[in-house]
Amino acid sequence: MADNHRKIGTLSVHPLSLGGNVFGWTADEKQSFAVLDSYAEAGGNFIDTADVYSAWAPGNEGGESETVIGNWLAARGNRDDIVVATKIGHGMPVHRGLAADTIKTGVEASLRRLRTDYIDLYYTHVDDTSQSVEDIIATLDGLVKEGKVREIAASNISADRLRRSLEFSDRSGLAKYVAIQPHYNLVSRDTYEGELADVAAAHGLAAVPYFALASGFLTGKYRPGTTVDSARSEGAAGHLESERGLKVLAALDEVAAAHDAEPATVALAWLAARPTVATPLASARTVEQLRPLLAFVDLELTEAELGRLTEASA
Repeated sequence: MADNHRKIGTLSVHPLSLGGNVFGWTADEKQSFAVLDSYAEAGGNFIDTADVYSAWAPGNEGGESETVIGNWLAARGNRDDIVVATKIGHGMPVHRGLAADTIKTGVEASLRRLRTDYIDLYYTHVDDTSQSVEDIIATLDGLVKEGKVREIAASNISADRLRRSLEFSDRSGLAKYVAIQPHYNLVSRDTYEGELADVAAAHGLAAVPYFALASGFLTGKYRPGTTVDSARSEGAAGHLESERGLKVLAALDEVAAAHDAEPATVALAWLAARPTVATPLASARTVEQLRPLLAFVDLELTEAELGRLTEASA
């Protein structure tokens, strides 16, 4: 594999994790296959999805993204070359929560849709505080022992629950989280930095930040007085109303111009350089949208440029 691959537990992954939330939602199967093909041709091998994607869309019930990815893997015959990450616990409505039976039935449903007999990286999508961390880890450990899951990870979890989970795994010798998927980007740093990131660092977890481009805001297409045709435009445009958002845009423009790069490329390069971050997570509806995302892998920002972005985002 290429030298630029990152390690997540025993997994070797491309520096860009391709988000599958748009597959079966704003990208139909044909469009999704085009994006997946282009990503794989560029050396990409790390695809992220969840059982709930995209239950929020009219007419969908969840599982659409996994189905598209499973169909692509079957059509291309490349399952062994791809690292597939999916999630359990936020499903609508059957697979909500992290009770043992929910996890066990949820993983079987994901395996069927993905048309595979193993999941490389399995996340608890949203923590379930009605369940003890010991019971959750024990259930996930069972999936690893059965060969249905290779590595486990967590998303949307408190620092305290994460720490307790990791310490229990260490004490008991059971499967241990190797990654965390936090909400983290240039305009949302306090959602990860601090205690949560400290726990991740102490235990050697790899961070795979979601909303890496702040729902599209960090692509630079959102500007004062403009409107963008996007399913996520309302959330992204809200950053224009904050001083931080405007400062970050200015810094992105400055650094991007120096490299003849797009703002999205610079935003991902900054995120990839942050402590504990293994691979930013970003999605693309089209091959054209994918190109600037992949480009960050070859973009080398100076310490001064990284500092400029960090200062603007403070």
